[in-house]
Amino acid sequence: MRFLERERATTAKLLPGLDESLRAVPLMELEGPDAPGIELFRDSGGPGLVAPSANRGRGATALDALRVQRALGSRSPSLAVATTTHHFAMALLAGLVTDQGLEWMLVEGLAADNRLAATDLAEERPDAGFLSASTTATEGPDGVRISGVTRAGALARSMDLLIVGATIARSDGSGDELAVALVPAESEGVNVGETDATREQVTLDDALVPPELVVRASDLGGQLDARLGAAFAWLQVLITGSCLGAADALVERVLLDGRVPESERVRLVAEVEGAMSAAEGIARRIDDGDADASTPAHSLYVRYCVQDALSRVVPRAAELLGNLDSAASAEVAHLTTCANALPLHPPTRARTTGPLAAYLTDGRLPLT
Repeated sequence: MRFLERERATTAKLLPGLDESLRAVPLMELEGPDAPGIELFRDSGGPGLVAPSANRGRGATALDALRVQRALGSRSPSLAVATTTHHFAMALLAGLVTDQGLEWMLVEGLAADNRLAATDLAEERPDAGFLSASTTATEGPDGVRISGVTRAGALARSMDLLIVGATIARSDGSGDELAVALVPAESEGVNVGETDATREQVTLDDALVPPELVVRASDLGGQLDARLGAAFAWLQVLITGSCLGAADALVERVLLDGRVPESERVRLVAEVEGAMSAAEGIARRIDDGDADASTPAHSLYVRYCVQDALSRVVPRAAELLGNLDSAASAEVAHLTTCANALPLHPPTRARTTGPLAAYLTDGRLPLT
């Protein structure tokens, strides 16, 4: 089997035409400010990738989604990272489905109409849990008002739904609890503004949402942490695959370069395929229903293991691709930057060292 053949075959099966469409556009155009990637992703049915087939989605498993993200990362790293945020939001939304809520209708609507969801729960905040609240929710006679300032990553201007963590008063008056609010992007009081060249800030100013679109921790019978943890593991798997794909784009160029000795080609492929196998192990664990309280921690172990592999692969691949023309050099430089970005995605290793050390002692990784 040729390099990346399995990943691209999975993409062709689940999102027909997307890989070919991306391949037809020059890399730096795909990565530019007016890139067509998001619309190509929509046109292929990408927003429904991880939504259950019963909810008009593509029904991709975690393993399928990992392979798709790796393939996308090899064509357009920025698109892969942006869509990882959407898939995380969809996995989170599916995990929040309750008997009395509207979550299942939102999953179906997003999948069927190729709409995008964004979330701030993938953002790192100082002195807070990995999946903690950035907004406040206040109940009133007309619904629930959400206020706060947060970020929604690369999808801020493309999103149709924003999923945020919020603190809300318990119904019994015994203090506050964590809730997850599902805020339609067109809601009055939702404003998107640029904070720097790459990040978008979303301000929620008394944005009104129906009570059915606010899922409290108490609504889930104490299972909110577990459901957030499952989505957190999805996030780590998919962001790992996305950045691995950017490194794969460099490795693929090395494999096509007749100047490079066979020993160097095999060495690089062994590194990235070994990294992918580790990520596939966590994806299979999710798919087999074996995910438990240890899965978020193990998803971080794998992600950091892959980071270390890429720290060896990426500079060596770039070195082997030396003496290229200016256009090819610009692509190599860009792919190198994207592949090296995995350590920067939250939660960073420095942020998790203490919690993971505590997990090794008491078996619990705090997420909220």
